[in-house]
Amino acid sequence: MEDSPRSGGLSSPEAKLGMRVEDLWDIQEPQLSPTEKLNACFESVPVSAFPPASSEVIEIKSDCSLAEAVQILTKHKILSAPVVDVEAPEDASWIDRYIGIVEFAGIAVWILYQSELASPRKNCATQFSNGGKEEAISAVAAAANGMNSPRKLKNLGLEPAEPTPGSFFEALTSSEFYKNTTVQDISGSFRWAPFLALQKNNSFLTMLLLLSNYKMKSIPVVDLGEGKIDNIITQSAVIHMLAECVGLSWFERWGAKQMSELSLPTMEPDQVIKVDEDEPVLQAFKLMRKKGIGGIPVVEHGGRKAIGNISIRDVRFLLMTPEIYREFRSITAKNFLVAVRKYLEQQHEASPMLSGMITCRRDQTVKETILKLDSVKIQRVYVVDEDGNLEGVITLRDIISKLVHEPRGYFGDFFDGVLPMPQNSRV
Repeated sequence: MEDSPRSGGLSSPEAKLGMRVEDLWDIQEPQLSPTEKLNACFESVPVSAFPPASSEVIEIKSDCSLAEAVQILTKHKILSAPVVDVEAPEDASWIDRYIGIVEFAGIAVWILYQSELASPRKNCATQFSNGGKEEAISAVAAAANGMNSPRKLKNLGLEPAEPTPGSFFEALTSSEFYKNTTVQDISGSFRWAPFLALQKNNSFLTMLLLLSNYKMKSIPVVDLGEGKIDNIITQSAVIHMLAECVGLSWFERWGAKQMSELSLPTMEPDQVIKVDEDEPVLQAFKLMRKKGIGGIPVVEHGGRKAIGNISIRDVRFLLMTPEIYREFRSITAKNFLVAVRKYLEQQHEASPMLSGMITCRRDQTVKETILKLDSVKIQRVYVVDEDGNLEGVITLRDIISKLVHEPRGYFGDFFDGVLPMPQNSRV
């Protein structure tokens, strides 16, 4: 049996979880297909068995400023965090304790809205005025937690983003409006109020299906007794668990398949969402929101060769280091990559942005792809041909979706707890 390269042996909490699946695999009915066996195994494991990412769940208080929230998300290298209502009583249930989720996706839409307010198209006399705050909140709330419906993006213009001056973000981050904007202002709610969460006795299979078929990037697991979040399981954490299962027979059997055998990537080359190097960097973030994706390749002008990748979490560089764009007349996608890479090198800060494009070929195995994604800690890998031209993209969600399948009627009345949105909802 091959040891996992992650931990020098099958001794990590994730590997022990994989061995639990191995034991369950061995007792499954022989007539079941491999996928049916995996489904049965994961249905038998509760989500409470999933190892926590850290010793504590990172939460953000509702009166925390936007600037502080960006710093917290960046420090802990997370995409989102639950927002705790500072006015909730100590003995509040989890539904009353939390008001929603703050995430980089919502912050990106907040920035996009501010750029549109400052655009000549809007004929705004004052940039970043408090008068536009309610409209900004409405637009951003629609984007929080993965809400991709065009109806919920109606406050954002459909036209391409306009060029952004190099001084724009310094002006934005030094404004009183930015300093006075709190997390509470931009934390959107799911249709599930305040967000969809699992209980500790829900199954692994439920969690995997929500992270794949239902496009959730993270799922809180709540302790009903304590009224608090016990763990947050992310797509990245699941991929790390799989990487720790190298050497286990159930994983090796599945991981030996080539990506093309699993019909990955799922799109044709001309369907890859990309941004030209000369387009405004905000166009990259606008496309991410419009298409409901977490990253986008930057390609050479008029070509299919990628020069870099911009992910939704990179929006932090617009707010935390606005001074690095001063020398640019406008912040294009290419200028953004150049400025951020220079900054990271000067700060000696490790980042996937310094690794160049992370790519693979269609004949690469699932196991090889998982190990690559986990080692670099990225959300997607780009598929290229022999000439380096983009052919597709494979995300963490794509891989998880090929691990299990959703049985007919599996969720039954699981979503019956969905609360109808009130007429005055800001989402």
